[in-house]
This record gives sequence, structure tokens and C-alpha cells, in this order.
Amino acid sequence: MLKSLHIGRYVTAPDDLRALAEFLEAIGFERLVGGDGRSAVFAAPVGMLSVNALPSEYPKEVLDHLKDVNRLIVLEVSNPDDAFAIAQKQQLKVLADSASPKTGERSFSLALPGGVIVTVHGQPEVQPSGMAGDLAAEGKRFAIVVSRFNAFITERLLQGALDGLKRTGARIEDIEIMRVPGSFELPIAARTLAESGKFDAIICLGCLLRGETAHYDVIVNECARGIGQSAQETGVPHAFGVLTCDTLEQAIDRAGLKMGNKGFEAALTAVEMASLKKVASQEKKSSEVGRRSSGKAKKRPVRDQAKKATKRR
Repeated sequence: MLKSLHIGRYVTAPDDLRALAEFLEAIGFERLVGGDGRSAVFAAPVGMLSVNALPSEYPKEVLDHLKDVNRLIVLEVSNPDDAFAIAQKQQLKVLADSASPKTGERSFSLALPGGVIVTVHGQPEVQPSGMAGDLAAEGKRFAIVVSRFNAFITERLLQGALDGLKRTGARIEDIEIMRVPGSFELPIAARTLAESGKFDAIICLGCLLRGETAHYDVIVNECARGIGQSAQETGVPHAFGVLTCDTLEQAIDRAGLKMGNKGFEAALTAVEMASLKKVASQEKKSSEVGRRSSGKAKKRPVRDQAKKATKRR
């Protein structure tokens, strides 16, 4: 019998509709295809109809705005703090905000454009624990492969990478630098170093600037594919510090100016991945030892029964 439920809210100004739609999309509503400049239809992962009597302890700030209770929309979110940050960024008026000290559930009410009142509530999601690497380079060896082409940029990336390794505890004698003609040669050099077994991680640095032909696309694709393939097949972490920019100005910004230094970032990635590989290896060994110990424990009673049977004879 019942096929669907549609509850509408109405605003009078197109600007109010636009602001309301932006907030709903920002917190996770899916905007359905269709509608026009005066309507927008949204879908939520889970929907339900709730009929309630407002409790006496309902915040007065909200009750004052609920001359018509049909203006109220109640939303449950997975992370209310993020939703509240979105509301603040969009400069929406906060009518009430409270949190439970026992459960950690947060609830806040907003006055949205068009006279719509929204109460948002939920508990922060508890993320499962997992393995992670740290930024500790002590006792590890690193190799840096750097392209000579566009040396004006790549040498800045190299200095950033060295700075990142030193700041995380790497010794200068534990860092090997190899220079190659261009970014196309980075993968083979990185694989050679990885297969030597001497290094915990490889850092690849280069700079490619788009030109007027398809040469740029060919080199970018082969460089990225080769470095990724080398990391997968050797099992040694590779950090991708190759700039792929349209202009020289973009490359300069990413080699120590507005956008930071991508060589420094690649170094931190290499340190963390080298640490993570060590953590994962230790976890694997512990699991194997646990399985072997469990197998031995299960076999002992069988031997004990055999000994008892021999004694009876």
C-alpha cells in the first residue's frame, strides 16, 4: 500500500533555497536528478517518520522558533562535530548546542535560511584501532633518486628531502643519493636500489612540466607506473616526489614556496612507510608464533594419552 514518503519544506527566496541545499549536501544528503531553480530533492541513507510531543525541557531557543512545528527537521549524523563546523563555516545561526557527558552524544539546532529549523544529533564514530608507522628514521637506511632534468627545481626537492630525513633522525651516512638524467629513468634506478636490499625506503624526486606535445603525458604515465610497479614487486616502500606541473611557477611553489616542499613531504612518507613495514612484519611474526604455539598445545593431550596407555600395559 504505502510506496514512498516525501516531506517538503518551503522557502520564498531562491537564495535561501540555494543556501539550504548547500548545507544539506555538505553533511551528506544525496541530491537527486531533477527539479528546477525553485526546487531540490534529496535522499538520505536511512529515512523514517517520527511523530512526537515536544518535551517541556526542549530548549527555549528552539521552541521560540517553532511557531509551526512542521518547520522542524531532525537529522542524525555520524560525526556531529564535523556537521557543526560546516554550519559555522556557512555562518548559520546556532539556536542551541549541548552534549551528553555520559554518552558523548552532541545535539545542536540551527536556524536555516527560509525559516527552517534543523536539529542535528549523533555520536562521534569510534575508529577501529590499527597499525601505523611513526616518523622515526633512526637505524634505517634511505636512498634518494633525483632527476637532473629541471635541476633548478629538483635540487630544491632534494634539499627538502634531506631536511625531512635529518629532522626525523636519519644519519647522513645512512642516506644514499643517486642522480639520473630525467624522470623517465627514475623507476629503473629505484628498482636497482630496492633490489640491493640495503635500503628501507626509496625516495623518487623529479619535475615534469607540460609542453605543447603529448610527450609530457607519456613520461608522466610511465614514471608513475614504473615507480609503483617497483614498489609492489620489490616490497620496498617508494615515495613519489615527482612534480607534474603545467607551468614553472607551479613547480616553484611546490619546491619550497607557497605549497611547501614536496621533497620534504616525500621524505616523511618514506620514513612512515619504512616504519609501517617494520610494524607489519613484527605483527606477522607474532601471529605465526601464536598459531604454532596453539597447534602444539592441541597436540599435547594426545601424547599424554598415549603415555598413559603404555603405562597400563
